[in-house]
Amino acid sequence: MKVINLHQEENKAIALAVKNDRQAQQWIYSKYSPKMLSVCRQYIKDLHSAEDVMITAFMKVFVSLEKFEHKGSFEGWIRRTMINECISFIRVQKKVSFVEDEIFSEESFNNIESYFSIEDIQSLIDSLPDGYKMVFNLYVIEGYKHQEIAALLGINEGTSKSQLSHARKVLQEQINKLKNYCYGTE
Repeated sequence: MKVINLHQEENKAIALAVKNDRQAQQWIYSKYSPKMLSVCRQYIKDLHSAEDVMITAFMKVFVSLEKFEHKGSFEGWIRRTMINECISFIRVQKKVSFVEDEIFSEESFNNIESYFSIEDIQSLIDSLPDGYKMVFNLYVIEGYKHQEIAALLGINEGTSKSQLSHARKVLQEQINKLKNYCYGTE
């Protein structure tokens, strides 16, 4: 019964927020901002810039709220807005470049969580070049397919695959260095 009440509460807040009800907008913001800041932080290294992007994206959410069709999750709809705003921010900063490279390979990371904290893993991802990081986040964390990533970023599918491959290679090298350092073998 609680799930139904929460769903009804969310729908009621959305309906009120469409009518510019500030309390409803605050409820939505309070409920989703911690998760959405995490999403923005995955793409944008600087916390203050990530917060600015999140706030800008929430403004876009509230302006276009009437376009939400209640198909799929509301959180997912907000998340897509956050990701698009992060990509726009990075493009404006001109910090992203993609290398046209058709060579890629799929590698896996086995139980990385058992070696490092979430903060350590995020730090490793933050150290990636922006192009690698964007594709890595979209593919690994958000679950986008290479075709979707290519369309979103304006690159070809092979470039998306190679960026992911390069990102994974760099991360694997960094992980191995950290493991060696932690275990005193370096």
